[in-house]
Amino acid sequence: MKPLLDVITIGRSSVDLYGQQVGGRLEDMASFSKAVGGCPANIAIGTARLGLKSGVITRVGDEGMGHFIREQMVREGVATAGIVTDTERLTALVILSVRDESSFPLIFYRDNCADMALTPDDIDESFVASAGAVVVTGTHFSRPNTDAAQKKAIRIAKANGRKVVFDVDYRPNLWGLLGHAAGDSRYVRSEAVTEHLKPILADCDLIVGTEEELHVAGGSEDTLQAIRNIRAASSATIVCKRGPMGCVVFPGPIPASLDDGVKGPGFPVEVYNVLGAGDAFLSGFLRGWLRDEALITCCTYANACGAFAVSRLLCSPEIPTFPELQHFLEHGSRSKALRLDEDINHIHWATTRRPQAGTLRALAIDHRAQLEAMAQEVGASLDRIPAFKVLAVDAAARVAKGRAGFGMLLDGTYGREALFRAGDHPFWVGRPVEFPGSRPLDFEGKGSLGAQLIEWPVGHTIKCLCFYHPDDPADLKERQERELLRLYDAARKVGRELLVEIIAGKNGPLRTDTVALVVQRLYDLGIKPDWWKLEPQSDKQAWRAVGDVIRANDPYCRGIVLLGLEAPEAALEAAFEAAASESLVRGFAVGRTIFSEAARRWLKGDMTDEAAVADMAGRFQRLVDSWERIAGDTRAA
Repeated sequence: MKPLLDVITIGRSSVDLYGQQVGGRLEDMASFSKAVGGCPANIAIGTARLGLKSGVITRVGDEGMGHFIREQMVREGVATAGIVTDTERLTALVILSVRDESSFPLIFYRDNCADMALTPDDIDESFVASAGAVVVTGTHFSRPNTDAAQKKAIRIAKANGRKVVFDVDYRPNLWGLLGHAAGDSRYVRSEAVTEHLKPILADCDLIVGTEEELHVAGGSEDTLQAIRNIRAASSATIVCKRGPMGCVVFPGPIPASLDDGVKGPGFPVEVYNVLGAGDAFLSGFLRGWLRDEALITCCTYANACGAFAVSRLLCSPEIPTFPELQHFLEHGSRSKALRLDEDINHIHWATTRRPQAGTLRALAIDHRAQLEAMAQEVGASLDRIPAFKVLAVDAAARVAKGRAGFGMLLDGTYGREALFRAGDHPFWVGRPVEFPGSRPLDFEGKGSLGAQLIEWPVGHTIKCLCFYHPDDPADLKERQERELLRLYDAARKVGRELLVEIIAGKNGPLRTDTVALVVQRLYDLGIKPDWWKLEPQSDKQAWRAVGDVIRANDPYCRGIVLLGLEAPEAALEAAFEAAASESLVRGFAVGRTIFSEAARRWLKGDMTDEAAVADMAGRFQRLVDSWERIAGDTRAA
């Protein structure tokens, strides 16, 4: 039977907490980045990013860290049927830092952890048989229960004609050979480990390790002799990872010199952090090997993926996607520090960001100045505004009914509680950063913009409104562009999506090319938002011009949403007709058309909570119905 999956990895899954102060001691780390870690978990994610259908067999705790691993695997497209939730043990943790290019202090928190409790009962025969290959890993041969689990998976794979891949993945202290303080040690000679691994080699089709890992697998500290010893026990293809020198592959008899194997050259890049490089390497090698590509191609993929890993900080989050890998192999990098290459970074960001629905229908109530004016007009206290925004969340939820593709624009000034309540629903959430009505653009709050953004939930999208017209004075455009560049840099550094809202028509004529010129100018500056939010235009050619600019500059852009400008519903329906002719217009984010009437009456005390919710929900529903009818008809045509 043809396999449903390409590969299943077995063994460690942890949460890595990386110290962000690169160059400091682990003792001095003040903040950490969180990521899925553990060799098999990393490879499952890496192969999925490279286009293979992967799965993982492991255990995680029934707590936030375990839930994070499971949810991240789903986001990455990894099959999770093999993940067992252990209600008695905690998910493993690793805390680590980057001291310099050769020192990476780390501490394994793995005492009685969930993944090391894996047993043969956790190995489902049908799941293992559904994959073309299984990857077993060295650490999980170090305990009787995990050893038995992996050996069961090997037997099932062999019985079903599947391939067995062995990543030696040697961590001496996880075999009990070193103390907790030696977490970054990669090699200690151990005849006991060598003898333990020797019977496993015969069942393998591919064996991968560094020179030191092959030393322990082959029982010799002479690399060539170790490889010969492995060959005596196994007919597997043997891959020797050699760091910056690339790798050497031995598919058959072992030659007289390491240099006589199939060689894949390394890529000269800045070494930033070597942790996780081997997992990225094997992910790349498997991308070629499981697709029956030439060994030299497998080596190229593997070495390039390893280069990406060593040039970045984290492990699994830094493994490239296949479009990113292809771009690098075709165009190279403008910098030896791949993490500084803007083109590569954009592809990486755009192809690894969290999945979203292809359409967006949002109720926008991030308004601050307008609601303040409305409250003052009717003699209401500004303290009532936050409660009204919570009602708007209820209205949006009533329309969305738990469906994907709905969202809200909410602020932190009056919408703090509303933001919390929006988190109860599967909403897309956007939050403004601009000072209301500012021209030139200015940001709310004081101090560092990045420091403010880091406090936001990772799923919140930054929204920035800029009043920008191509005919603006040069000094005004320069200042606004500087602020937008600052915002774009902050958004990427803290890992938040960015929606740029442009309103040109309030400060000059809207010609066919007006908005397209603004969008092109921002792309020329290097700003590539995830979303654009643009004002209504009746000219279909204007929408086509904008779409052409986006397609030419950023094929990964999520699309455009239409703003409302307090237009009546009938006028918005006409705007939908024009905008929907451009396929990149994916929906709308409309506010005052929906909430103004209810806000004014509710703030005055002339409308109950339920009536306000019903009024907003009715108006939002009518816009949703109009958009779906018009956009559906247009897309079908």
